[in-house]
Amino acid sequence: MGRVARRADRGEPLSTNRRGHRVDEDDIRFRPNRRGTRPRTRTRPAHEDAVPGLVIAVDRGRMTVRVDGPDGAVDVTSMRARELGKHGVVVGDRVRLVGDTSGRTDSLARIVTIEERATSLRRTADDTDPTERIVVANADLLVIVTAVTDPDPALGFLDRCLVAAYAGGLEPLLCLTKTDLASAQPLLDRYAGLGLEAVPMSRELPLDELLGRIRDRMSVFVGQSGVGKSTLVNRLVPDALRATGDVSKIGKGRHTSSSAVLFDLPGGGTVIDTPGIRSFGLAHVSADDVLVAFDDIAEAATECPPGCGHTAEDPDCALDAWAAQGPEQRREQLDALRVLLAAVGQVGPGY
Repeated sequence: MGRVARRADRGEPLSTNRRGHRVDEDDIRFRPNRRGTRPRTRTRPAHEDAVPGLVIAVDRGRMTVRVDGPDGAVDVTSMRARELGKHGVVVGDRVRLVGDTSGRTDSLARIVTIEERATSLRRTADDTDPTERIVVANADLLVIVTAVTDPDPALGFLDRCLVAAYAGGLEPLLCLTKTDLASAQPLLDRYAGLGLEAVPMSRELPLDELLGRIRDRMSVFVGQSGVGKSTLVNRLVPDALRATGDVSKIGKGRHTSSSAVLFDLPGGGTVIDTPGIRSFGLAHVSADDVLVAFDDIAEAATECPPGCGHTAEDPDCALDAWAAQGPEQRREQLDALRVLLAAVGQVGPGY
């Protein structure tokens, strides 16, 4: 109710309007409620008939979801339902679909549920952007591919990949290529205290050792340009190039070179290639996120003061005393861990 109406209710004389005309009760107008009386609700459809599936590719708002059909697995082109809001869908997500799940050409289903993620590989655009971007969900293993030479290892990138793996709940594995050209020992020494497994590779070496680590698991492959990651993925999955071309058809011909794609591994397991990942922003990661992956050190770190960065520059850090009171392996483990903490804290060159 406006000011004029309130004055009228109190019996006060009415004044003039903005144009100088005298007004009375007949001039009082009330605006109708344009919002209506229909109550809002957060109730969502149950979608009891939704079928489960696995997201194997994402391209420009279209997802390829693998669904078990009566005659075997089929790949269904899907889109995210509006009711999911801003929840994004990534490769590796386990979802539920409604609509046409036949996989026929030009058919389209809707993703109505994203199941809880067991693990997630996350990054930020850079170290000043706190917005997390999930790259892959539910993977077991992060295979970090790096050459021991030509090009020289990008130590900062390796450290960041390891941090992302530990913070996301993935088990990291170093895949060291071009070991026929130089020794892998310097890299092995750098991370010796972490108990990190490493597999040496070259064009001449068979894939048996690597296959033994990734068989029957969901593995994500990351690596910078020139380290031989694409060559390695093509050796592991001979039809990877053809499969990538098939998946890109959902984007009307554009190659999905900037998106993760999941391939079936002959003999069991899956491989996720991530050609678009060139760096990992760590704005979403803290030192404690890394410590969680190391039970003994995490327990010792409870004696540290609040806000401790657990580096050698933190004077009251309890980890130095913990390392001094145990076997030499503790010091090696702490030194290796602080290499990763430097990546989180942006300390040192190469980051």
